[in-house]
Amino acid sequence: MTIAVIGAGAAGLMAAGAAAEAGAHVLLFDKNAKVGRKIMITGKGRCNVTNNCDVQTVLTNVPVNPRFLYSALGGCSPADMMDFFENEGVPLKTERGNRVFPVSDKALDIVDALFFYVKRLGVKFEFEHTVEKILTGEDGAVCGVQADGKTYEADRVIIATGGASYPATGSTGDGYTFAKALGHTVVSPRPSLVPLVARGDVCQKLMGLSLKNVQVTVYEGQKAVYEDFGEMLFTHFGVSGPLILSASAHMRHFGSKEYRIDIDLKPALDEKTLDKRLLSDFEKHKNSDFINALGELLPRKLIPVIVERSGIDPRVKVHSVTKTQRQALVCLLKAFPVEITGARPIAEAIVTTGGVSVRDVNPKTMASKRTPGLYFAGEVLDVDAYTGGFNLQIAWATGRLAGKSAAEEEQK
Repeated sequence: MTIAVIGAGAAGLMAAGAAAEAGAHVLLFDKNAKVGRKIMITGKGRCNVTNNCDVQTVLTNVPVNPRFLYSALGGCSPADMMDFFENEGVPLKTERGNRVFPVSDKALDIVDALFFYVKRLGVKFEFEHTVEKILTGEDGAVCGVQADGKTYEADRVIIATGGASYPATGSTGDGYTFAKALGHTVVSPRPSLVPLVARGDVCQKLMGLSLKNVQVTVYEGQKAVYEDFGEMLFTHFGVSGPLILSASAHMRHFGSKEYRIDIDLKPALDEKTLDKRLLSDFEKHKNSDFINALGELLPRKLIPVIVERSGIDPRVKVHSVTKTQRQALVCLLKAFPVEITGARPIAEAIVTTGGVSVRDVNPKTMASKRTPGLYFAGEVLDVDAYTGGFNLQIAWATGRLAGKSAAEEEQK
């Protein structure tokens, strides 16, 4: 049995390895000269391999089509993947939020482990080969692929091309094109885990300012839909950083819903304690102008924006600031609002939401319901998760199931 796997990313590498373990002859195609280009940039180059949790917790972190993943995750859980990498010689560690990273903090160690895993199993690499078409016979079943004008025969084909995010890594939406050409429904891909565009010029004024240890609450209309703590960055277009990427996954209805984020600049202090802190600072600077009394509390770049938003005259003496004005300032520091108008382009997203409709795919095998011999794995499918290692876990699990199923189905 010959199996062609298109895409040497997380899902494709696991699919190739699983198929080879089951005895298939595997051809692994990729546009790049090396495997795992996108894996190399995940987790800021550290690679958030998975999340150290049970399968049910993974599913609760999948907002789109979680039920589709029951079989895949049942056969390849986070614990299974942690064992896999440890056995391949990559020690792992668990950090905040149960995020799992290599002890070395190097994504390259994960990529190398996968490369040597599939190489050891005899997978044949077809690097720097662009697959143009999936070939089918008169019976409608796949019979190979066409790459760079050359035909490669195959009994099975696994599409693991990724989504349309980070096109420089090779994920340029080819999988959607292949799927559509063979009659599959593709849910329009949109960016997820992506920087956000803000209304007005406040973010431009704060451009380059990085905030650590702040808390962000996402509002859809008047309803709080998400809250998290961490690090963010103001940019010329809006906001970015780890905290914002996580928040963006909860903003899925731009156009029909209004979104806002409230930034708690001092999450360690409740309002009463923050008010005491302000009183203390004001006492030190009682004869100073208001704008000069916030230097110990806030980053310099943030002060003029906070003063403007507070409505307090920047040149009023601190001892003249009223209790009502001070309380309004406390509220502003605990909930600094930024109106969000949309997301940045899909090319800047970490993952894509949308993709090949799961209605066209058998969840127990990852096989196409429309084209015999065709399988799907990873981000090309209409399944995506929040940050924390869950998206890679989906790639490992669906890849493993697709590879195993493709190799074994005919042998039953």
